[in-house]
Amino acid sequence: MRSIVYGENGPASVLRLIEREPDEPGEGEVRVHVVVSGVNPTDWKSRAGSTRTTRQETVPNQDGAGVIDAVGPGVGGFQVGDRVWTSMSAHANPMSGTAQELTVLPESRVHPLPEGASFDVGASLGVPALTAHRALTVTEGWPARLTPDRSPGRPCSSRAVRGPWATPPSSSRAGRARP
Repeated sequence: MRSIVYGENGPASVLRLIEREPDEPGEGEVRVHVVVSGVNPTDWKSRAGSTRTTRQETVPNQDGAGVIDAVGPGVGGFQVGDRVWTSMSAHANPMSGTAQELTVLPESRVHPLPEGASFDVGASLGVPALTAHRALTVTEGWPARLTPDRSPGRPCSSRAVRGPWATPPSSSRAGRARP
């Protein structure tokens, strides 16, 4: 299979295309045939050396979308042929980034991609979605996890949509800066 790798920090010119054997999924892992690889600022900053220094061969890109191609033992939530998006793919394993044809990931870093969503959309979700979730759940008084609200006409919890600083426009605080 083809992979993009770099073994030293630097500009885009340190990236090179190599052929290598695909990894097989182990316990609790799936292998994803990557259709679209997403590039985030952390990906190119890492390669450039502004966030970490490397001398280890690395496949870049944290996010991606594709189709499950193989399932390891102990995986219960996915099967071969499932459409998925990935998040934090290269975290803790520099050879599992999405800038390659196949990547092996823990089941926890793979998420179902609905039929109506494109692979482009899926590849854009990972780091941005995790960042948004974290921003909405680490504040005191907010939910620890965002989940759909079961009330008719309400797609998610009102605490997730309106923060404690939000006040109706008719209130005396309207027009004041948010804390």
